[in-house]
Amino acid sequence: MSRMRASGSSPYEALYGFSRAIRVGRRIIVSGTAPVEEDGSSTPGDAAAQARRCFAIILEALEELGGSAADVVRTRMYIVDPADADAIGAVHGEIFAEARPAATMVVVKSLLRDEWRVELEAEALVGDVA
Repeated sequence: MSRMRASGSSPYEALYGFSRAIRVGRRIIVSGTAPVEEDGSSTPGDAAAQARRCFAIILEALEELGGSAADVVRTRMYIVDPADADAIGAVHGEIFAEARPAATMVVVKSLLRDEWRVELEAEALVGDVA
């Protein structure tokens, strides 16, 4: 089965040897996505602003590979402060109000950059299930 890849603006993709997202058949898997701006800087603001940026990057990768928010079946949210759970969860709820994917939110000790409050992953299945 062939692979299609999407790249983003993260400075870590080439350095660490990964793709923003990969599609094999109907399945699209989006790598851990941090709040990184086009210029490689971190997204300023609170956890909700950072989550919005992460989801924007994820949705762009999904669309590049033929998917959409409606195709997402699984998300993972890594957060560094439990106090941010409701703000990040609310953004997730806005984005996936219709799809309502299986979701996990985990509090971790830290992320790659100290200023990051959230990192997100997504998996999608494109097309109808037989």
